[in-house]
Amino acid sequence: MEAGVPVTSASVASGDGLPGAVEESKRAAAREGVDGYVRSGMVVGLGSGTTAAFAVLRIGELLRSGELRDVRGIPTSEATARMAREAGIPLVGLDDARPDLTIDGADEINPSLDLIKGRGGALLREKIVAASGGELVVIADGSKMVDALGEGPLPVEVDRFGYEVTLNTLASLGCEPELRLLPGEEPHPFVTDGGHYTADCLFPSIPDPAALEAEIRSIPGALECGLFVGLTRAAVVARGEAGVRVKVIEA
Repeated sequence: MEAGVPVTSASVASGDGLPGAVEESKRAAAREGVDGYVRSGMVVGLGSGTTAAFAVLRIGELLRSGELRDVRGIPTSEATARMAREAGIPLVGLDDARPDLTIDGADEINPSLDLIKGRGGALLREKIVAASGGELVVIADGSKMVDALGEGPLPVEVDRFGYEVTLNTLASLGCEPELRLLPGEEPHPFVTDGGHYTADCLFPSIPDPAALEAEIRSIPGALECGLFVGLTRAAVVARGEAGVRVKVIEA
């Protein structure tokens, strides 16, 4: 799926835009993550993107079969909220409850289970939900595992007011920021559910994710970045014929 392109239950179920092996790995990781960590009575943060969408569909399937009961979801995007309703998952907001568990995908995962997220366009809401309580369980195909973060761009959600100044300040950190655009005859900025722009920032490397996260968050206009540091409890990673492996950070 392209960055910023909405994910629907139909596109996920059909595997639109996903090579067969990748689709099966995402589906396997989602199934293992849901079956291994989601329990009846939980409030579950529901991530965004294609892998998280498979998890939403799996939770709905288990609710319909009766294998799960009384599970409520907190969606991290409008697309996820629509899919969850279609799947029969009751929804609540952070004003009503805190998640016992958040299950979400990632764009990059390092050996310490620090992440880059947000290339799908929902990083601010994803981080708010993931940081609001409970554990973050990441589900992914094997291509998302990296030795060090920064193989691709780091998304930063920015306020629309004065965004040019914000991008210039981001560039002073040593990256090449580009405003995310939606394709078309007349490309225009991608706008998040919160009404913000996204800057995709390509760094030569990210040797210290925590320090970079703090630097970015200190910039006026930079609302949040896609570095998720110290939030992940477990990563469920499917590697095709090698099967699904789970890595857990001990509390």
